[in-house]
Amino acid sequence: MTLLQVKNLSVRFGSATVVDDVSFTIQPGEKFALVGESGSGKTVSALSLMGLTPDARTTGSIQFEGQEILQMSEPALRSLRGKDIAMIFQEPMTALNPLFTIGNQIAEVLMLHEGLSARAAALRAVTLLDKTGIPEPARRALSYPHQLSGGQRQRAMIAMALACKPRLLIADEPTTALDVTIQVQILELLNQLQREEKMAVLMITHDLNLVKSFADRVGVMQHGRLIETADTQTLFDQPREIYTRSLLASHAKRMVSEPVLDAEPLLTGSQVRCSFFIRQGWFSQREFVAVDSLDIQLARGETLGIVGESGSGKSTLGMALLRLSVAQTTGEIDFNGHPISRMDSDKLRPVRAQMQVVFQDPFASLSPRQTIEQIVGEGLALHQPSLSQAELRTAVASGLKEVGLSPDMMQRYPHEFSGGQRQRIAIARALVLKPALILLDEPTSSLDVSVQYQVLELLANLQKKYGIAYLFISHDLAVIRAMAHRVIVMKNGKVLESGKTDEVLSSPQNSYTQKLLAAANFTLAA
Repeated sequence: MTLLQVKNLSVRFGSATVVDDVSFTIQPGEKFALVGESGSGKTVSALSLMGLTPDARTTGSIQFEGQEILQMSEPALRSLRGKDIAMIFQEPMTALNPLFTIGNQIAEVLMLHEGLSARAAALRAVTLLDKTGIPEPARRALSYPHQLSGGQRQRAMIAMALACKPRLLIADEPTTALDVTIQVQILELLNQLQREEKMAVLMITHDLNLVKSFADRVGVMQHGRLIETADTQTLFDQPREIYTRSLLASHAKRMVSEPVLDAEPLLTGSQVRCSFFIRQGWFSQREFVAVDSLDIQLARGETLGIVGESGSGKSTLGMALLRLSVAQTTGEIDFNGHPISRMDSDKLRPVRAQMQVVFQDPFASLSPRQTIEQIVGEGLALHQPSLSQAELRTAVASGLKEVGLSPDMMQRYPHEFSGGQRQRIAIARALVLKPALILLDEPTSSLDVSVQYQVLELLANLQKKYGIAYLFISHDLAVIRAMAHRVIVMKNGKVLESGKTDEVLSSPQNSYTQKLLAAANFTLAA
């Protein structure tokens, strides 16, 4: 019996048709992937399967084990969600409740759908966190979402979705925020659960390497339509549609030119140390060292890649170097001739115009109450108050064009854009000031391959044109190989290996770096 059958599905928001006459089936135990560019309708199609598009006009048929989902009552849908059909959402920071611990949120699913006691559910939550590769799962179960790294939050979401062993798991970019070693673990975990439980998986992703190594069949979406469906091997070897061939041809290649020899240092960090104090009981606390006495240097026009597993200290280091970290930070940090580690906030404010950030989670970093014009122009209005309203609008329009967005979008709000489009808005906000340094914290993690290629090419061209320096944090070694002149490999707050990118990634000397590269090769070849 077919597990899921979708016939002539169309989803409209007002006059806009987002999903147009889509039909596909998923068999029990099958792994089916939907791929396509941001805004192609992949996620909306998946949300419709669980009745999670209440503001839309949905037509067609969605049958799960013979039951018509589009005709189900809300109580029946609530019973279905989380138990028979579960979903791993794309953005864990916005999907998780900030007021409850990770353990409580996982336990809630088990108590509602499995009838477990609070104690049994809590113990099971720890086991699920352990299965998804989170270190110290018993301690992390007591943590709140903001206390976990991006990758750890994504793993917590996966643990929650798998809690009730659903018959269909919808995975919307499930490995977006994960480093390569954890990607391998998650792939193996999903494969294991799929075999043991005969669980079907609907994978939504822009990562074609992940699709090739995981899916049995693939559907390609473009402009809301399903234009091609085939088994994975056939689609990769003999794609029928021009659009499919263009997707397969989009991959990161070496994009940066060599920096100017003996370029003067722009950013220097000496003995940078970052630590957090974690409360233990009422009267005691312990120190957690996130970055352990590192020396770092970045020249003008250079890209320094920072790689390592989730929780290795990459983002904490980047934020500390820009004086944005909440951690207790010691050491000397100089930027563009300014000793910023010793500057107070008033003296630091003018310097900040030359230091910008693109954050990992584009939805959480964009104000839902501001239009795109206000978001992109906010930095300009603050640092260049002499600009007229017309000049400000012209600069915002130019910034949007540079990242491939239409100026006609300026009056829209972040929730009206796909994940990839929101990330491009975040990049435009950083670029519009033409800074000397940009911290890029997983800037392409939520982008599909074709847009990822465009954004990387844009960043490379801007670097050549304006001499911008990049601190490029990423778990994607292919992106680091394409963009970074030098790379440092971090683990547990320490630098284990550093050097020119080609040398480190081609002939790694440290066993941990070798492990990272082996995991990346597994993902490509599995």
